Amino acid sequence: MANTKGRIAISQNPPEILDLAAKVYSKHQAEGENSQLKALKDQDWSKVGPTIATAKEKHQLAENLKGQMEAAYRERDLLLGPIDDILKSSRNLLKAVNSKNPKRLAEWGFAVDDTVASKTPATPKM
Repeated sequence: MANTKGRIAISQNPPEILDLAAKVYSKHQAEGENSQLKALKDQDWSKVGPTIATAKEKHQLAENLKGQMEAAYRERDLLLGPIDDILKSSRNLLKAVNSKNPKRLAEWGFAVDDTVASKTPATPKM
């Protein structure tokens, strides 16, 4: 049987990182001056630890806003279909009315491209 020292994985998922950090910070605080984490030289749990709660709040806010954003997009998309339809019908009518001078559609806000359409070369069959 192989003797292993064990792998300790840290998730890349932000909520899981924050939950783990909260547990470690809580244990560090409970240990007080006897905490093994006092041996860290370049990082200080007393400075970073209090930011965990704020990070969790910001994550929750972002999740709530994400939900609101998705709902707003769904509502927008329901409204967008009829708007797109009426724009196409209006363009077609204005183009028919102004068939001799389609550039007049620019007065209505339409972008008028009067360049000659290039023909797409046929792909050779193999």
